[in-house]
Amino acid sequence: MTAIHVAIQTEDFDVSAELAALRAQDGRVGAVCSFVGTVRSRNAGEGIAAMELEHYPGMTERAIHAMAQEAFARFDIYGARVIHRVGVLAPLDQIVLVAVSASHRGQSFQACEFLMDYLKTQAPFWKKETTPGGARWVDARESDDAALARWGIEATNAGR
Repeated sequence: MTAIHVAIQTEDFDVSAELAALRAQDGRVGAVCSFVGTVRSRNAGEGIAAMELEHYPGMTERAIHAMAQEAFARFDIYGARVIHRVGVLAPLDQIVLVAVSASHRGQSFQACEFLMDYLKTQAPFWKKETTPGGARWVDARESDDAALARWGIEATNAGR
């Protein structure tokens, strides 16, 4: 059984509730690994007052679901939950949760890291930061493309 849950939402999420829901899906679960990303208060040496995330409803969910299916193909996992927030967020607000269940931690850790690397470069989100100097769109970084490349996936998002 493969259980994939993808949600794109403006409201915050409860990490404990999400992890409990993931664990409850399969009695074989022996490990749950997760990553929670938050909005930074600084980027490129400049203060961040807010970050605004935009997406294409439907398209974004399908792309992330496909990423999770790829994780199931690569790793021995039982479930995956990806929640990503959109709208205007303040520094330290939760922005993303990736959680993966498996029988053992190794596969769960790897799949979680794979999904985050994939999400950072391939998910169709557009980010705009509000700084003291005005608003600016956030470009992809070469380091994010390099992280995805170690999984054998080439991305050329940086520098666009």
